[in-house]
Amino acid sequence: MARLYVVATPIGNLEDITLRALRVLKEVGLIACEDTRHTARLLQEHAIRTPTTSYFEHNEREKTPVILNALRAGTDVALVSDAGTPGISDPGYRLVREARAAGIEVVPVPGPSAAVAALSVCGLATDRFFFEGFLPPRAGARQRRLQELLGIAETLVFYESPLRVAGALADMRAVLGDREAFLCREATKIHEEYRRGPLSEIAAALAERERVRGEVVLVVAGAPSGATADASSVAVLFARLAAEGQSTRSAVKEIARLTGLPAREVYARVLESKEEGAAEEGNDA
Repeated sequence: MARLYVVATPIGNLEDITLRALRVLKEVGLIACEDTRHTARLLQEHAIRTPTTSYFEHNEREKTPVILNALRAGTDVALVSDAGTPGISDPGYRLVREARAAGIEVVPVPGPSAAVAALSVCGLATDRFFFEGFLPPRAGARQRRLQELLGIAETLVFYESPLRVAGALADMRAVLGDREAFLCREATKIHEEYRRGPLSEIAAALAERERVRGEVVLVVAGAPSGATADASSVAVLFARLAAEGQSTRSAVKEIARLTGLPAREVYARVLESKEEGAAEEGNDA
């Protein structure tokens, strides 16, 4: 029976492809790719004429059986994404799952990954990390997801679009606190950018630009031991839970669960933030 090869391709610079990946792409009978036009540029660069077929999030249900039939008929297939390693934040895992369920051999051809590239140069702890991928696009859902990540001690890795990165940075600062972070933008491309600093500093740098271009990886320090949330984070969490209709008692309990802080300390921080807010209002008056 034929094999399904999961082939990593460059995340930017077309030279970042392995000799084995080039050989496999030449030898298979079919390449399943996220965008056939995008992959065509890579294939043309390396004089590869293997037929391609599209396989992406909105057609994977109809295309999966077609590709499986090709494999059953004896055709080796290579699965590629637009950039990096297939199956990481794309629907490629579904084809892998179905192929394995059908008894088809699945072989990795490793190579570039945007997340690993960013981790390798971020200077934050990389012995353990938590890959989140893309956060929800809407602010409310994004903040709720960040609340769930608040107590994770491992370094956090996010993918983000240039259109949403400003909002994501603002929500990270509000929910997680002003943690040390690393921005990886347009990795390996002509205008690649790598920036290390607190979340507020990275957000301020991007805010000065008329437009942010290119896909972004954000690496954020994990929760500090013994103090998983600062006062501003607790205040933001409380405000959101209260706006959702929770009582002070239930909101304090939920924040204590999310942050690992004692409920009494959470309550004290909530009172402190309320007093600070009242004082600011008095000064403004």
